[in-house]
Amino acid sequence: MSSDILKTILEAKEQEVERRRSDRPLDELKAIVKDLPPCRDFAGELRTRAAATQDAVIAEVKRASPSAGIIRPDFDPEAIAKSYQAGGATCLSVLTDEGFFGGQSAFLVEARAACRLPVLRKDFIIDPWQVVETRAIGSDALLLIVAALNDDQLAELSELGKELGLAVLVEVHDEEEMERALKVPGDLVGINNRDLHRFVTDLETTLRLAPMVPKDRLVVSESGIHGPEDIKKLQDGGIGAFLIGEAFMRVEEPGEALSSLLGAHQA
Repeated sequence: MSSDILKTILEAKEQEVERRRSDRPLDELKAIVKDLPPCRDFAGELRTRAAATQDAVIAEVKRASPSAGIIRPDFDPEAIAKSYQAGGATCLSVLTDEGFFGGQSAFLVEARAACRLPVLRKDFIIDPWQVVETRAIGSDALLLIVAALNDDQLAELSELGKELGLAVLVEVHDEEEMERALKVPGDLVGINNRDLHRFVTDLETTLRLAPMVPKDRLVVSESGIHGPEDIKKLQDGGIGAFLIGEAFMRVEEPGEALSSLLGAHQA
């Protein structure tokens, strides 16, 4: 995703939030949240698996993307979630952005109900209303993209997420964003290997940035992870958690692809 595409998405997201806020006022969402059971332990599950086996995978449920178009025409969030759970996923990530990724909040609801795994809502979160909505739809974790937020927004949204019981995955792309991310208390730092400007992926991004992260935070490497050699390269650099999605979405049984990937790198 280029920085220009990100700017376009964020402008559209502001309009979307205003529209949806009028349909579902904040008080209505807060009433829903008040009656919900506790979140599943997204950060805890990742940390435990990463420490034990160095192969904690957040498996992504994604229908489309701006660059690839429709990735999975036969899209069934419930079946995908069950497949991932059977294949050894530690957690799920579900794209809910409608305008650019063909997502829906309903996809997250369906996927989470179909499995025992903690679920991350992957969207472009820019407003406190969205944070409360994220909890109201049953998500266990929240993605905050540093490139999409200023420091005040990052601190406000992260704090609100934690107050609501959500794990917060703060995503960075470079050294400057990492420095900003580490000013915000948190458990999880996502390093996206996709360059926002050159639109290429390079696993060296994770290996370069990971040493900046204190030991009390778990690094999740995102994007560009396709085969066992990629996981091995990252593991050799001390990384034990990965977010992988698009490659799995292109095969009939995503969970079997995940299981094969995990088995191959362990062989």
